[in-house]
Amino acid sequence: MDELDLDRLRAPLPGATAVPEGFRSGFACFVGRPNVGKSTLMNALVGQKVAITSNRPQTTRRTVRGIVHREDAQLIVVDTPGLHKPRTLLGERLDSLVRSTLVEVDTIGFCVPADEPIGRGDTYIARELAAQRNTPVVALVTKADKVDRKRVAEQLLAVQELGEWADIVPVSAESGENLEEAAGVLCARLPEGPPLYPDGDLTDEPDEMLVAELVREASLEGVRDELPHSIAVVVDEMTDRPNTAPGREFTDIYASLYVERSSQKAIVIGTKGARLRHVGIEARRQIEALLGRRVYLDLRVKVAKDWQRDPKQLRRLGFDQQT
Repeated sequence: MDELDLDRLRAPLPGATAVPEGFRSGFACFVGRPNVGKSTLMNALVGQKVAITSNRPQTTRRTVRGIVHREDAQLIVVDTPGLHKPRTLLGERLDSLVRSTLVEVDTIGFCVPADEPIGRGDTYIARELAAQRNTPVVALVTKADKVDRKRVAEQLLAVQELGEWADIVPVSAESGENLEEAAGVLCARLPEGPPLYPDGDLTDEPDEMLVAELVREASLEGVRDELPHSIAVVVDEMTDRPNTAPGREFTDIYASLYVERSSQKAIVIGTKGARLRHVGIEARRQIEALLGRRVYLDLRVKVAKDWQRDPKQLRRLGFDQQT
């Protein structure tokens, strides 16, 4: 669970060439309550899947950076876990991660869905953002394709009442409506400067982390409501198979899915292993698309008792104290 190191990230790129006058680059953090479409919107802006998505709340557990390349700017979108009332040590660390990110970025995108009424969670986050006096906040009314124009207009007015925003933009990641406008509004709030990442880079996430997230995404679908929070995935080994012919490259991946109780392990595995096989098939399809090569995927399910509340288990699973 890593924090932004802006001093390192803002260092000039080796061999960087001159950029157009007025070019802007910097970081925009997406924040909102769980399940408001932050990750889906980031993927749409980047143009490729760099963060997993699910209809399960609290899918995002770490900051994920997606890089948007434009002729006039380079926008690095930082997707964060949804702000919520923590019930576990993991929840506390996720909330701490979001708050530390808010003070380090150049602008903030406050995501509120168009298809749900304003709730206590939105009001709570709006109050939190009011304290970020030195960082412009753009309100993004997401999922605009889910409702008619009248409802979108009503939601825009309701969001306007929540606080003083640098701008308000309705946007749909699914239909693409106003995606360019949203990117332009965010880029306008970035400082002038050269690109921070090489052209063509879409994320700085290591492949092992992306693979673990794709396995977790596949495991989230179709499980009971209490299970998504209890599933963690760690890639134990990931190696390219030697001596393969060009065009037939193969990667061997061994990963562990951790749950908190033996009863949960049985659910994830399913009857005669049917559910785990389905998870493996779906995850392998996504991983092969990501890596551009064939993959052998070996999944094991293990119990780490009450890992969400155990500092040692959290550290072993990658959720260390540093946020």
